Amino acid sequence: MTNGVNTVRGSGSVHRRVIDIVTAHTLYDKSYLTPDSDMEGDLGIDSVILESILADVRERFGLHAELPQGLTTIRDLVTAVAEASGEDLPDGSAWESPGTEPEPLRRVLPSPPGLPAEADPDWDARSMKDFMEQRDPDLFAKARSFSAYFRRRNEEQLYWYGMPMRSRSGNRVLIDDEQTGREREFLMFASNNYLGLANHPKVVEAVCEATRTYGATHTGSRIIGGTNHLHQELERRLAAFKGRPACIVYPGGYAANLGAISALVKGHDALVVDKLNHMSIVDGGKLSGAARKIYRHNDMTDLERVLERCADEVQGKLIVTDGVFSMHGDICDLPEIVKLAKEYGARVMVDDAHATGVLGARGTGTAEHFGLKGEVDLELGTMSKALAGMGGFVVGDEEVVDYLRFYSNSYVFAANIPAGVAAGLIASIDVMESEPHRLEQLWSNIRTLRGTLTAAGFDLENTESAILPIVIGDERRAMEMGRAVRARGLFCQTVVFPGVPLGDARLRISVTSEHTPEDLAEAAGIFVEAARETGVLPPAE
Repeated sequence: MTNGVNTVRGSGSVHRRVIDIVTAHTLYDKSYLTPDSDMEGDLGIDSVILESILADVRERFGLHAELPQGLTTIRDLVTAVAEASGEDLPDGSAWESPGTEPEPLRRVLPSPPGLPAEADPDWDARSMKDFMEQRDPDLFAKARSFSAYFRRRNEEQLYWYGMPMRSRSGNRVLIDDEQTGREREFLMFASNNYLGLANHPKVVEAVCEATRTYGATHTGSRIIGGTNHLHQELERRLAAFKGRPACIVYPGGYAANLGAISALVKGHDALVVDKLNHMSIVDGGKLSGAARKIYRHNDMTDLERVLERCADEVQGKLIVTDGVFSMHGDICDLPEIVKLAKEYGARVMVDDAHATGVLGARGTGTAEHFGLKGEVDLELGTMSKALAGMGGFVVGDEEVVDYLRFYSNSYVFAANIPAGVAAGLIASIDVMESEPHRLEQLWSNIRTLRGTLTAAGFDLENTESAILPIVIGDERRAMEMGRAVRARGLFCQTVVFPGVPLGDARLRISVTSEHTPEDLAEAAGIFVEAARETGVLPPAE
């Protein structure tokens, strides 16, 4: 055993096992992974994915030494692993026989009761990954294939993404149930309205009043005709709330990560990221052109290894991590990240999308939670969750914020949030500061539901936030449990690929301060009943 994961020494050819790992990380069909495939030029495996592959290879083969640099092809990788592990190199037809399906990267529960998926003529065993690499001269062929798959999932009532609400997003909502063709009331556990501010009278009135005064929007970017005094006031208030000198507001949280990362790190720098970071961080890294390094999730030993290895390879280094990981609910190890950053001369940016309004005594985020205010270089957030508006922001030192205003393309070349939205956000900060009981109620609700679900036997991983994942593993079973939950009148997110890797499917529950004790008890009962119906939990005795 290595770090709690079974190694695969001696279980099949080196080639087969390496191909299994590469397939699991890249989602390619094994027929694409020929021995002389260039991992970058032919397969598009960038440094983030390759680092993840190498880390998994080391762990699963029980290797303690580093693999050599400059591995270019699949053959190079297999040869390096064989030499490091002392196992025989493949020869002849072994190179052409990639083996069986990849070993899952996490524990997967058994298949649902009944026929196995491959033996069930009524079950389409494909996932969304199967359409990503469909090859055809007509670029839209994959869209037609996916459309048929998507229609069938809808007919089976396994997909219900994007169903429209007919009411405010509170603890209970009216939704047009497109599966049954009628309007229904649901218990809402899929909202990021953590403090209930989206429906607060002062917030709603501030939006309406400012919109009446300043109009629907300014139709321009901040630099060209799009700045209202409310935007400047919002930035001042956010900086004060976060306890930092300056703030820049972007059109969205995604835009904030894209803009800040691509402005700060370049081709001669390194972006060092947690494996489970939000996709906006991944895309910001791709846009930057920087060397992208990935470390295993919350593994500080691996982070140090990455920093040490790239110390002489690059100029600047920026470590970016989620504060709260959005599909898992756990919190980054910020104290150790800050310590390692100082030791290796790196800067740190924390994405507090799901931590602002949730973590810390005042709800200001991850740095406050760990007593590290002023120790983190940049704190990023979105205003579409606890702050109940739209937009994203970054707070930090004034000279860095000024630089971002002129070098973040997603700020310079994008229209600004409307003044009415800015006014609502200012009002949200006012309410957060004047009504601290909302944060207290949120955490009381989190502890209550987390305790009840854990006692019932659910796997909630290491959640320490308002996000409670019910980990299921098998995609079919997760969708079927989601369907059973929805049929009982509760709305939460069923997360499958690409939201999480294959084999890691789950239900994602969001707790808010607006949930009543009755809501929490009813929700727990629904989850238990649905889990027993679908085999996620054993039947009641």
